[in-house]
Amino acid sequence: MPSESVLRADDIHVHFPLRADWPWQTAPVLRAVDGVSLNLAAGHTLGLVGESGCGKSTLARALTGLAPIASGRLHLGERDITAGSGRDWRALRRDVQMIFQDPLASLDPRMTVGQIVAEPLHHLRRDLSRAERRKRVADMLDRVGLVSAHLNRYPHEFSGGQCQRIGIARALVVEPRVLICDEPVSALDVSIQARIVELLMALQRETGVAMLFIAHDLAVVRQISHDVRVMYLGRLMEQASSDRLFDAPRHPYTKALLSAVPRPDLKAERGRRRIRLLGDLPSPAEPPSGCVFRTRCPWAEADCARQVPELRPLDGGLVACHYAESIDEAAAA
Repeated sequence: MPSESVLRADDIHVHFPLRADWPWQTAPVLRAVDGVSLNLAAGHTLGLVGESGCGKSTLARALTGLAPIASGRLHLGERDITAGSGRDWRALRRDVQMIFQDPLASLDPRMTVGQIVAEPLHHLRRDLSRAERRKRVADMLDRVGLVSAHLNRYPHEFSGGQCQRIGIARALVVEPRVLICDEPVSALDVSIQARIVELLMALQRETGVAMLFIAHDLAVVRQISHDVRVMYLGRLMEQASSDRLFDAPRHPYTKALLSAVPRPDLKAERGRRRIRLLGDLPSPAEPPSGCVFRTRCPWAEADCARQVPELRPLDGGLVACHYAESIDEAAAA
């Protein structure tokens, strides 16, 4: 991983208090993100995967200041944002931008494309003149594959892929240091997905922006990411380089996710052994004791209910599993 850290999250917790059923009961707490640490470096893409409800989007909102952080530290460069003032959070909003999942719903239907892309400049780059803003908007639209003739059109006049390009232009027009992509291609068809991913990779090579890429499509994550983090019920289960994680997963949850990915080779697909997870995702308001994955793990032991596994080094990555080595031996046998 490149050494230049742009955004670093240390032991981030995001909790939401819930209402108790009865006045004499203690109000439960929903632990959406429960002790996640990660580091985003310039010119580097970190992939984040996991089931729906595991806390990926909540973590993304916490990194952009849109969700309150209960505990932990968030550093933008050398600056501790969580201990800072309103000015520090304004700096975060300029340097950390976000691309949303639904390309059309994230755009104001009452505003033209030119107004949408220029809006961040009005709030975050007040030093620019009107002519400079207009030129920057036109240049940014050109860089994402749109033309200046689109400036006066409205979002409903564009396809889903074009709307996502507008969202990318809006995020990059203020020249952020970090780009948070919260499932930016999940609402698009496959051919458009490939074009958006290629566009993001090209823009990263051009600008050196650090990216956090959140997605369910593991093939897309492997294509765009340098490193990958696997998240389950608010916790990180495994982290490694993209090639290492996809070629040789160590955590049973990662193995199960990858075993569900279909392969184009029908003969290999028929003979492949799938790992089926038991039950449903537990509630983050009442997580299991010990390892949060134990209630669905085919290899769970009694110790898994008593002790929380910490991320520990294993074969070039980090794995939060007590029995990762023995699982590999059993699978090989």
